[in-house]
Amino acid sequence: MKSFDYIIIGGGSAGCLLANRLSDNAQTEVCLLEAGPSDDSHFIHNTNPVNMLYLLNSPKYNWKYYAEGNHKTGKRRFFWPRGKTLGGSSAVNAMIYTRGHPSDFDRWAALGNEGWDYRSVLPYFLKSERQHRGGDAYHNDTGEMDVIDPNFHFPASTAFIEACKQAGIPHNRDINGEQYEGVDFFQINQTPDGQRAHSAVSFLNPIRHRKNLTIITGAHVNKVLMNDGTAYAVEYFDLKNARCLCTLNARREIILSAGIIGSPQILMLSGIGPAAQLQQLGIEIVKDLPGVGENLQDHPDVILRYRDKSGTSLTTFPWPYMIRFMSRFYKKNSNFIFTPTDAGGFIKSDPSLEVPDLQLQFASLRMQPHGAGLTPTLAGYVLHICHMRPNSRGRIRLTSADPFAHPRIEANYFDDEMELEALVKGVKIARNILSQPAMQPFNKKEEVPGASCRTDEDIRRFILKKVESVYHTAGSCKMGIDNMAVVDPRLRVYGIRNLRVIDSSIMPTITGSNIHAPTVMIAEKGAELVVKG
Repeated sequence: MKSFDYIIIGGGSAGCLLANRLSDNAQTEVCLLEAGPSDDSHFIHNTNPVNMLYLLNSPKYNWKYYAEGNHKTGKRRFFWPRGKTLGGSSAVNAMIYTRGHPSDFDRWAALGNEGWDYRSVLPYFLKSERQHRGGDAYHNDTGEMDVIDPNFHFPASTAFIEACKQAGIPHNRDINGEQYEGVDFFQINQTPDGQRAHSAVSFLNPIRHRKNLTIITGAHVNKVLMNDGTAYAVEYFDLKNARCLCTLNARREIILSAGIIGSPQILMLSGIGPAAQLQQLGIEIVKDLPGVGENLQDHPDVILRYRDKSGTSLTTFPWPYMIRFMSRFYKKNSNFIFTPTDAGGFIKSDPSLEVPDLQLQFASLRMQPHGAGLTPTLAGYVLHICHMRPNSRGRIRLTSADPFAHPRIEANYFDDEMELEALVKGVKIARNILSQPAMQPFNKKEEVPGASCRTDEDIRRFILKKVESVYHTAGSCKMGIDNMAVVDPRLRVYGIRNLRVIDSSIMPTITGSNIHAPTVMIAEKGAELVVKG
């Protein structure tokens, strides 16, 4: 049995950073386990939108989970893609870098999580950041993770920013700085030469040479082994060797960084979770912890889709304009920095709100959710409206004691109709933006929801029928001090020694942001907590 000081389960947004920080001490032996393959793929590193569409639907690099709805959404299934490779979801996402509102973190502290208020966590955001605009009170330019401005925007994206101004929405050059509300072009995680700057590139590549770091891909974890309430080893199936069952010993700690689905699943497979449910599956109970898999949160999202009469939006039909555009991804030294969803920001569904509750994301691409059913010969654009601060909660449950079986994911959108009503207002705000003079050279026709969708009740029906995940998920192993908390404020699993969870699943409440940046922050702070013991 091989032994390490620390074993990290999951090589995603959090796990890659943890491997970096914990192996910084040459006397400490660290092992990083990742179920997926290496990230050594053109599809991951080259940011061509076609590659991104492939990653979204690839069974090799994506877990391709599905969540269940409820009676309000017709009990249809929702596609929940999650990255399955080194870098995790940061290797397959749209690379948007947003952190959330200061009140998101102050709320965590108010719930009893000392040290997680905004003032306390800001230094951990800064530590990993390499901000290409330069450093200031809210940014650092000496970290490992590139945060950069795209250098190409389609004309409709530029017009969208102007239309927001015409609609009275503030222009905010830095939504990750002093002010949160407003719109602009998003900053993204790309290198200056236009390659994806996911967690493996940022945190693993510079330190792969370390002799005290072992990285094992194709390692599908079966369970964490425990003795008398102490985690001491990890069992995993070696997918490169006929699913041979292997065991690794941990001298100090085991850290779960398998994400909002994988982390609760592994805890439950290990006997940590709601006792009655685990007993039904024949799993021996190690710790009755009812909060495991509960508190699941997502940002419900709807898309407005328009035809572009200018013909200048992104298509895959080989018009000369598009041939020139696509060729830039393959020119040496082109330094082409681009993401399709390049413009947006944070707005209020109601002026009386203290904190914006909606995110806008604009893309000059005629598409359906998840890129399904693209009509490549027609130019168009879409505007996402996401609700950032849901009260509804879903859950994750095992369907089997088989570690290869996907768990049951209950999205439970609009269990609290507050989110639905906010999105109704959001659709009307979005339509107002897209009707402004700046969009007139582009606005040919509203395809979705279309002219027949006019009243509030029409819009509600549209949202319930078309709502989807925008891949911002959190909360299934929440941090806290109440009876449903899974980890304490030091991210230690309650009732189990030498076992922590460090990823987005520990969020008590979801941040009003894309999830990668706060997940990296959690890992940065978590690494320090581990080192301190």
